[in-house]
Amino acid sequence: MTENLESTYFFDYENPSIQELVDEFKDDSLSEHEKAKQLYLKVRDGWRYNPYDISFRKEALKSSNIAQKDYGHCIDKSILYISGLRALGIPTKLHLAKVKNHIAVERLTERFGTNELTPHGMVDVYLNGKWVKATPAFNKELCDKTGVAPLEFDGTNDSIFQEYGNDGQEFMEYLDDYGSFSDVPLDFIEQNMKENYPKLESLLNEAGDLKI
Repeated sequence: MTENLESTYFFDYENPSIQELVDEFKDDSLSEHEKAKQLYLKVRDGWRYNPYDISFRKEALKSSNIAQKDYGHCIDKSILYISGLRALGIPTKLHLAKVKNHIAVERLTERFGTNELTPHGMVDVYLNGKWVKATPAFNKELCDKTGVAPLEFDGTNDSIFQEYGNDGQEFMEYLDDYGSFSDVPLDFIEQNMKENYPKLESLLNEAGDLKI
């Protein structure tokens, strides 16, 4: 369990930017459930979801650097949430999967040639003696625009992407589960993306960034 509490290159929670992120939750009157729930909302809505903000540079996936932006990929936002929870003494792991998006996919399909998102990042959180999943990817504003209820997290039950939108249309479909990681598997993420997005390499700049 200790490896799921450790500070790492990516989960650098001693950094002042992460300490500032969680400062309001360093309150003994708050239970671990409450801390996890409130930080979830802060990350979900405080960083706008951007699936096109992809980078294979190590420094780009460092939580203290992600904290300086106001947007991020689902993996970025998961890294930020993990780092914040570890700073509060709550064990966490990065969980990766492949999902298919059925709503508002025109731009995604145009850029990547598919409506599949992979690897999709979420978080395994250890609360009250068990692991539960949390997905702070889609901010409330984006959900409102796409007609999907914002994804909540109660600290007790798994919180994974909604199957259907408000109109009953299929929204998210889970295709594959890559498992959990105590640290960020950058090589796996890069290989997985390049294998699943044939157009990706032609869209990356010399630094290994994709921003469109």
